[in-house]
Amino acid sequence: MKEATLKHTGHGLVPDGDGWFVLNTRDALWEESAEFGRYTRWEGPGDARFKEFGININVLQPGQPGCMYHGEDAQEDFLVLAGQGVMVIEGEERPLATWDFVHCPAWTKHVVVATGPEPLVVLAAGARNGRKGIVYPVDETARKHGAGVERETPKPDDAYAGMSALVPIRYVEGDLPGA
Repeated sequence: MKEATLKHTGHGLVPDGDGWFVLNTRDALWEESAEFGRYTRWEGPGDARFKEFGININVLQPGQPGCMYHGEDAQEDFLVLAGQGVMVIEGEERPLATWDFVHCPAWTKHVVVATGPEPLVVLAAGARNGRKGIVYPVDETARKHGAGVERETPKPDDAYAGMSALVPIRYVEGDLPGA
């Protein structure tokens, strides 16, 4: 297997094509939205997307959800690296603290929300099996946290309608504990 070339986007590095690479998270391309915080996934476009496994680090400010409440056809898992939050999972709130791990088998409805006084830093990973399905169900617990839809939909564009676009950014100093 060849080494992937890293290219600079103006906001951080991304792999340019398939292959192995080493990339410090602080040097990677990050993205940010007003509603859903900051994240990096270490991927590039096209062939540089990870085919079998998605992984990212999310930095959520107090009150921010990581996404909209949803269930999908692939497993997802979460490891809290710093901070406090809640996982709204199957309509219930479960408190989260540093080093808590959450496993969501396929079709488990869920969303993580930062609830403590400091940012919540979460490593998220999930299988990629072609994304044959996703659903954004109505859930009052998720809506209470600003992470729920008004009408159920299988369309991400509908679930995120009216939300701000992701903006590419550089790493924000202090977002990662110990970095």
